[in-house]
Amino acid sequence: MQLADAIRPRLRINGQRRHVLSLWHVGNRQLAQIVSLAVVAVVMIPVVYLAFGAINAGQEGIDYLLRARTLRIIGNSLSLMATATVCATLIAIPFAWLTSRSDLPGRRAWLVLGLAAMVIPSYLTAVTFAEAFGPKGILQSLLAPFGVDRLPGIKGFFGASLTLTAVTFPYIVLPVRAALLHCDRSLEEAGQSLGMNRWRVFRHIILPQLRPALSAGMLMTALYCLSDFGAVAVMQFNAFTRAIFIQTESYRMDKASVLALLLVGMTLILLFTQSRLQLRGRHYRIGTGAARHLEVLPLGRFKIPALVFCAVVVFIAVVIPVLVLLSWTAGHTITDPVKAPLSLLMRNTVGVSAVSALAVTLAAFPLALLASRDASRFSRWLAHLAYAGNVLPGIVIALALVLFATQNMLSIYQTLPLLIIGYAIRYLPFSIGATESAFAQINPRFEEAARSLGLSPWAALARITLPLARGGILAGLALVFLNVMKELPATLILRPIGFRTFATRIWSAYDEAFLSSIAPPGLTLILVSAFSLAIILRRENAAE
Repeated sequence: MQLADAIRPRLRINGQRRHVLSLWHVGNRQLAQIVSLAVVAVVMIPVVYLAFGAINAGQEGIDYLLRARTLRIIGNSLSLMATATVCATLIAIPFAWLTSRSDLPGRRAWLVLGLAAMVIPSYLTAVTFAEAFGPKGILQSLLAPFGVDRLPGIKGFFGASLTLTAVTFPYIVLPVRAALLHCDRSLEEAGQSLGMNRWRVFRHIILPQLRPALSAGMLMTALYCLSDFGAVAVMQFNAFTRAIFIQTESYRMDKASVLALLLVGMTLILLFTQSRLQLRGRHYRIGTGAARHLEVLPLGRFKIPALVFCAVVVFIAVVIPVLVLLSWTAGHTITDPVKAPLSLLMRNTVGVSAVSALAVTLAAFPLALLASRDASRFSRWLAHLAYAGNVLPGIVIALALVLFATQNMLSIYQTLPLLIIGYAIRYLPFSIGATESAFAQINPRFEEAARSLGLSPWAALARITLPLARGGILAGLALVFLNVMKELPATLILRPIGFRTFATRIWSAYDEAFLSSIAPPGLTLILVSAFSLAIILRRENAAE
């Protein structure tokens, strides 16, 4: 049975067969579509602005787009995106499995430490990697007694790929781990009864069930790689965002708009490819029996290699940046170019991140519900269009919103609501992907059973669907919260005057070359984020 048939049961009404949603009446669906249209309209503001900018560029913009240098930028961006996404996936799948289904010692600690990599700003990770692995860096000083005078330069494609892999693999770990915790145990037992070993069970039974979560995580990683500015700027790799920044810095917004619109086109291609490759099957648990706790599989002789794997991943992605920050703290006199107490920075950062994450989760809910419960093209393309803002660099979104506010709504210029709108446009897909993946694993028969017992559509949603999808919704909320905490370009441009966060404080110190001043806010940012993740992940205990 196809997924569309499963979620749209055939009913006879007045002698005619009609397809209806299992959850909503037509009026409720229309309400969700209206809310989703309003959300998408806000998301499309930067795209409309860029479209007008590209039109104003005229023939000059077309000629710029067809230059050999621009074509090389396109090739650089695509190769960087593909390399980082593949490497992040190869790391994330075993890391997610080890921290969810195995008896790995301290698996929750490994999980929190691994996910802490996603809260370190990409430019900060790149700077610490350059300090650690550069020609005259920390690693070279450790190898000097062995006759190593100079290491090869890390900057360029390799450095950018390493940095993006380190900061993006958690985006795949979170949804894949949530899916692993909700896999159908009865299917694994059936495979084992047919003589399959553990590898064949994972390959033929578990991995297909992970397809929605894996595709959503890989999509988020690919979009991050296309839109990231910090890694390519520090590593001096000429990709899309660096070229856009150069054009923006030169006030050539026409050329910047042409490049940014090309990024939007590449996003649509990614979305179309992901929708075609995603498994069109059943991803939820079947059967009428009671749910059972998933079995924790013993690693046996692979326990030591598994520990080494997790240790290497955490060491490269988290420990090295922290060690470099600690070395800056210990080896330099701390000078504060911007007087801002850590308590104020923490209050501002955590407060605006929490409000933004809640607002984005609420905005993403109707889009994810339409995408998973309504098979119409209109509903799915609403969700797809919501991804457009994520691929745009934060500086482009911020400049578009500044132009919009100054020309149409001056009262919200340089206010927190405009800043939250900028965060929402950029990070809405994170919540949509995680929430939609959670809905895809819920058997619609549960909702139909609630409806047959007299619950209204919205009561069934609140009492059945939301509790079952809680893990995925919280994963999306965590993704938005942690990314807002480290967002830099949008915060610098859209923040109210005098409003400072950890990200702006770190950038001010880096821009003034006060590297020792980066350490206190950087270390505090990592600790706060890890603590927040630990609290959120405690809610998954019931599923393990």
